Amino acid sequence: MGELDTCTWPMVRLGEALEALAGTSGLAPRSVETPIPPEGLDRDDGEALGRWLEAAAEGLGLEAEPVTVTYAEVEPFVRRAGPALLRLSGVGEARFLALLGSRRQAVAVLGPDLTVHRLRPAVVRAALCRDLEAPLAAEVDHVLGAAGVPRRQTARARAAMLRERLHSTPVVDGWFVRLPPGTGWWRQVRQAGLLRRLLALVGAHAVQYLLGLLAWWMIGWGALQGRLDHGWLLAWALLLVTLVPFRLLVTWSQGLLAIGAGGLLKQRLLAGALRLAPEEIRHQGAGQLLGRVFESEAVESLALSGGLLGLLAGIELAMAAVVLAAGAGGWSHALLLPAWGVLAGFLGWQYARHRHHWTAARIGITHDLVERMVGHRTRLAQEGRERWHDGEDQALARYVAQAGMMDWYGALLLALVPRGWLVVGLLGLAPAFISGRGTPAALAVSLGGLLLASRALHRLATGLTHLAGAAIAWGQVAPLFHAAARSEGSSAPTATLAPDPGERASGAPPTVLEAHDLVFRYRDRGALVLQGCSLRVCVGEQLLLEGPSGGGKSTLAALLSGLRLPESGLLLLGGLDRQTLGTAGWRRRVVAAPQFHENHVLTETFAFNLLLGRRWPPRDADFQAAEAVCHDLGLGDLLTRMPAGLLQMVGETGWQLSHGERSRLYIARALLQGADLVVLDESFAALDPETLHQCLRCVLARAPTLLVIAHP
Repeated sequence: MGELDTCTWPMVRLGEALEALAGTSGLAPRSVETPIPPEGLDRDDGEALGRWLEAAAEGLGLEAEPVTVTYAEVEPFVRRAGPALLRLSGVGEARFLALLGSRRQAVAVLGPDLTVHRLRPAVVRAALCRDLEAPLAAEVDHVLGAAGVPRRQTARARAAMLRERLHSTPVVDGWFVRLPPGTGWWRQVRQAGLLRRLLALVGAHAVQYLLGLLAWWMIGWGALQGRLDHGWLLAWALLLVTLVPFRLLVTWSQGLLAIGAGGLLKQRLLAGALRLAPEEIRHQGAGQLLGRVFESEAVESLALSGGLLGLLAGIELAMAAVVLAAGAGGWSHALLLPAWGVLAGFLGWQYARHRHHWTAARIGITHDLVERMVGHRTRLAQEGRERWHDGEDQALARYVAQAGMMDWYGALLLALVPRGWLVVGLLGLAPAFISGRGTPAALAVSLGGLLLASRALHRLATGLTHLAGAAIAWGQVAPLFHAAARSEGSSAPTATLAPDPGERASGAPPTVLEAHDLVFRYRDRGALVLQGCSLRVCVGEQLLLEGPSGGGKSTLAALLSGLRLPESGLLLLGGLDRQTLGTAGWRRRVVAAPQFHENHVLTETFAFNLLLGRRWPPRDADFQAAEAVCHDLGLGDLLTRMPAGLLQMVGETGWQLSHGERSRLYIARALLQGADLVVLDESFAALDPETLHQCLRCVLARAPTLLVIAHP
């Protein structure tokens, strides 16, 4: 491995490498015992290794995000990655590289001696790709020699041929090490370096503003003193030129701050959306979900722009007050500015209040429109034409009235605040002007301060409108933001669950899942759906649960698969509860195919819908497994008909699947996840007898332990 020999970590020290990488990069992991990889963790079993790393990182209060790097992406990846762990390919013992990051064309690598080594990206890339390039090296060199490529161009031609041959070939598996999205917001902001960028923005803007004031002071003082000679004008021009790099720094810092903060916010909102309980979103319609997406975009754009505008306006107002105090009116004149700011705050509050009412009316109309569009066919069949537009005129009238009030206060805020200040400021300057106490220079300074304050107030008014919109949108987004911090329990670091010693001694089959006295109700004061429910499922069992509609069968399936939590009772999986296994660990071991109305085909490829719950991106083995399950379920003809096969786009805007094809897709999706227990909730109801028998044979052969829910 050349220069990387002293920088790589062996498998037995992988937990130490993870902890050292997190500590050196400033992630400050929890003070816990250093995780040690279990013996027998196969280096070629990427899934088992990935699960262990994710569990070990979670134990340190961090997150390990898997990433696969292709040949074409290796060098760009090592230039931007960090902190990250890379598993090196090749024969022999597995080795790992701990990347800290890159700076000044050098990659920082943490070695086993806890020394930071700085290497050239090309060196790291060559070491990572050497084993992949070696089998092709002789062939490529032979082709180049036969083609008579000049020696000085051999290296470039060789690199181009290898890049063409190996472009999309996976080279190395890696894991980004970072704070979980649910970590405290300010800790994430500090770790992302946003505070440094904010300080850089504030400092650059303050320096830029001071240089601008100095430049105008020079030209004004020179004009009043009659000293506008070439040297004075040259000094003024040099000051203006000096403003350029600071202006560029302000723009650059503002862009980096907006991108960084926006990225953090999106990650947290997505994590929060994934951690919402099914009951929290099941009652919401398509219109509400669509509105929440729109409001999340508004929070990002309006909050960042409004916050930055308000911050910069505050700096400018402070400096404008200093200029006014230095003018003819003195501090009494400058005190008018904060008083006027109070008026601006009052108008901003009124604008925010009316915008809140307007937003509520707009969202109500939007929700109603979307719901009417989604349920258009049902309305045609069940609702009379004369009632199609009930309540629309009243809703529009409320919307127009609220829009009028919002626009009125918005106009006052954007027009009266900056322009009214000029009138108030001139009136405050009138006593000094009438009495003759102010010199021409002092009056000029006061006028300049008035203009500076007017520009700052205009920026402040614009920022207040943006912040008002962001605050209102926050009401829709806040549940997602806070849901990201929910604890999902600790993931068990091992992939298998040990059987009970008593079961081993008696020769009885190990217990997969057991439930004791489960109680569940949908609402706090609703009727009990399940009461005193107990169940035991052993390895290899194939159970059929029958019962009438509304008897609680689907509720029990949701409890067993971890989609809902029981009100009381004990539910164990392999002897461990959900808090011990964690939500992800539980759902990895128990997989359910819910009823048809609670399952979905996403607008993506057929393979994407099949392989939900498996590793992503999929490997060749995943595609082969998916195709085999499809043939066993009788979907071979469908794959033949679809032009792109497994890669055919399906869903509402793609290939349309029949009711029975969707049912078999849901069954295949559950089987492909390789869970210990598979729960099928009325999955065979839409199948004809011949197809049902074929699917049943497939399920019985592939599911290690099976629970089928059906009507009698």
